[in-house]
Amino acid sequence: MAGLLVGAVSRVAAGRRGRRPPRQLMWSAVLWTLRHAPHCSRPCLILSRSLSSVGSDSKEKTFDKILIANRGEIACRVIKTCKKMGIKTVAIHSDVDASSVHVKMADEAVCVGPAPTSKSYLNMDAIMEAIKKTRAQAVHPGYGFLSENKEFAKCLAAKDIIFIGPDTRAIQAMGDKIESKLLAKKAKVNTIPGFDGIVKDTDEAVRIAREIGYPVMIKASAGGGGKGMRIAWNDEETRDGFRLSSQEAASSFGDDRLLIEKFIDNPRHIEIQVLGDKHGNALWINERECSIQRRNQKVVEEAPSTFLDPETRRAMGEQAVALAKAVRYSSAGTVEFLVDSKKNFYFLEMNTRLQDPYKSFGLPSIGRLSQYQEPTHLPGVRVDSGIQPGSDISIYYDPLISKLVTYGSDRTQALKRMEDALDNYVIRGVTHNIALLREVIINSRFVKGDISTKFLSEVYPDGFKGHALTESERKQLLAIASSLFVTSQLRAQHFQEHSRVPVIKPDMAKWELSIKLHDEEHTVVASNNGSTFSVEVDGTKLNVTSTWNLALPLLSVSIDGTQRTVQCLLREAGGNMHIQFLGTVYKVRILTKLAAELNKFMLEKVAEDTSSILRSPMPGVVVAFSVKPGDMVAEGQEICVIEAMKMQNSMTAGKTGKVKSVHCKAGDTVGEGDLLVELE
Repeated sequence: MAGLLVGAVSRVAAGRRGRRPPRQLMWSAVLWTLRHAPHCSRPCLILSRSLSSVGSDSKEKTFDKILIANRGEIACRVIKTCKKMGIKTVAIHSDVDASSVHVKMADEAVCVGPAPTSKSYLNMDAIMEAIKKTRAQAVHPGYGFLSENKEFAKCLAAKDIIFIGPDTRAIQAMGDKIESKLLAKKAKVNTIPGFDGIVKDTDEAVRIAREIGYPVMIKASAGGGGKGMRIAWNDEETRDGFRLSSQEAASSFGDDRLLIEKFIDNPRHIEIQVLGDKHGNALWINERECSIQRRNQKVVEEAPSTFLDPETRRAMGEQAVALAKAVRYSSAGTVEFLVDSKKNFYFLEMNTRLQDPYKSFGLPSIGRLSQYQEPTHLPGVRVDSGIQPGSDISIYYDPLISKLVTYGSDRTQALKRMEDALDNYVIRGVTHNIALLREVIINSRFVKGDISTKFLSEVYPDGFKGHALTESERKQLLAIASSLFVTSQLRAQHFQEHSRVPVIKPDMAKWELSIKLHDEEHTVVASNNGSTFSVEVDGTKLNVTSTWNLALPLLSVSIDGTQRTVQCLLREAGGNMHIQFLGTVYKVRILTKLAAELNKFMLEKVAEDTSSILRSPMPGVVVAFSVKPGDMVAEGQEICVIEAMKMQNSMTAGKTGKVKSVHCKAGDTVGEGDLLVELE
């Protein structure tokens, strides 16, 4: 599934000591690719802050040339800002990214290696050679990759290359969760109880977890973005969590050190933005609530938080500033806190950057964007992206498509604009997460601000399955589908201004149709008068009006005065149609009454019995295999681990049985749907 970053912004008045300027309420969501799987069916919404470029003084001395040590959306935004400031840019790229948008935008581009990140975007030697070759004076690391790598910053300093970010001391102090926690304690910042050292092995992990008391959080010392993090409620989960987290941490950060701390159940996750200069000054700039998460990865962010009162907000801001001053921080950064129901807050970590990354989740899907259209024609909409029609979503990197931000005069308007922007976003070629994004922002709990880090699991305990249609919405969808079907049938009767032999009599006043939706058959009668269709659905008459231009990716439809924006993603001669309606894609089958009667005599394809086989739900690399032919496995037992888009995903058995055959081994690259294991 592809994912979209969507946000809402509204202006609110708030102040500290009566001197703070008006601040903005910001939500944003990330568009990415994601694949649903039987054992992991919950798609996820990702929201993150967007960065803003500012005007520059034409007389102020700036760099002549900057190398951007990143890719995708963030690289594009840095390049755009540099162009505004008259600074030349150098893009780095892997061989598979040679045709990427950021490469085309930059003044120069240098290939730094093959697709795997360890051989390209994390390849410090190759990047240093690119800096030397292009004579870049400074490096902007973006987020992720080498943005918080102290060794990279040291290498740059040794060559008199400016690192656009904090100094190496702050990176080392705040980039290491263990050291940052010790510094936070020293600065009198509230911290989560836990073990402050490095956990050596699984046995020690179990011992420490028992001492702290379950549940506990196992997390990578050098980690972030939900990678290398697991919650454990017992000894077995601690052992599994230690193994998977250390592997994930080594793959993502080149550092497999782990720490363990008490897991605060059902908290809110709230961050404070800080700015520091090289003269010992620091200030905080409001908070962002990012409590809606899955697998410890942010799904929705909103600023300011609807939960905080002025006193708690000020206390959190002051502690964030105290921490920034303790490490002599001299850049933009983010201090993260967990906040319980009584507004007690605890330091989580400090990110030595603006928090603006895409955090992937779930099971990724790869593919090529066959069609792509951003909703920038709508008022109050901003889109940050690093792709274009024809771009490939690769197995090797985060499947980010774009970040969409909407803003308005108040929260209600901002939310409505977000709905409209999602409905008007066209993405074809990959599956995306627009449906979930839309459902989250209209959920009554979210609208009221009644959220926590358990929001998704509580609202969608069985996984997200798309929008649940009301009776009225179901009839609207059926009316739209029947109107589209009749339009396509009428259009098929004409070719180069000459009528074909009509499949259905042209003077037919009414079309009696049979529509199948969610395994339910509906009888619909439709007739048209110009651009308006009169449709009777289950005894209810609806008037549907549109331009009915089937060549357009978006169709604005009026149903008895209610405006809807829909997308017809698929129309087949056999009557199958896929319609994106209210964010969710619905599969319908439309037949004339005669065709429906004849269809009853057609044999249906027997579905494959998948209980005895395990297929890869996504493309990736097999990291480990836990079974061999002849082994007995229990339902839910781990079979193998597949790494995709820098996340480790455990594949489990669908039933208890004996392993008949194994079709791959550790190190193999597998595609979506590839057979992994067969059971007897």
